[in-house]
Amino acid sequence: MCYRTKLNSRLAAIERSFEARFVEPELFSPMDEINAFTFMKTPVITDENHGEIQMFNWGLIPFWAKDDKIKKMTLNAKIETVSEKPAYRNSVKNRCLIIADGYYEWQWLDSKGKEKQKYLLTPKDQEIFAFAGIYSTWKNPENDELVNSYSIVTTEANELMSEIHNNKKRMPVVLKSADHQSWLTGNEVSNFAFPYDVELEAKPV
Repeated sequence: MCYRTKLNSRLAAIERSFEARFVEPELFSPMDEINAFTFMKTPVITDENHGEIQMFNWGLIPFWAKDDKIKKMTLNAKIETVSEKPAYRNSVKNRCLIIADGYYEWQWLDSKGKEKQKYLLTPKDQEIFAFAGIYSTWKNPENDELVNSYSIVTTEANELMSEIHNNKKRMPVVLKSADHQSWLTGNEVSNFAFPYDVELEAKPV
């Protein structure tokens, strides 16, 4: 799974990396650690606006939801079932790039996870990268506010992540830079399931 990410790069460096511009640059603040359970806004690029970087909330709220409580359970979407699960199936064609420059995972050092080692994961060949994501637009029935939100797509862990995320053995889908457009333009989701992966480096922190 993936519940802690990092995006501490400068705004200009992000724009150069993705050849896109922030729509609301004043909303972006570099952060060493982003906690999914704060449901905060982070930078994304959607399939509808490849040249724009927008700020969407982490935690997908499907359009049919009566309230936003579901976001606690939609931070990640399993690639194997994303086309079937009610929370995601209407959004599986709504593709986005979720921008990051690292993510964190904890290795269990005992069978119950009482002792853990935290790791920072980064791709070897990308300083700033993108997770595969899906998104939704939800209208809050209380105030008619439109909320754009996303979920990070996850897959089976590769060899490195099986050792680190040794209790769940899952990992987020980190896209190869050459595949950004393929993801955004609706390439079949199964093409991005493991063994599709990017070579990662793990640093204990």
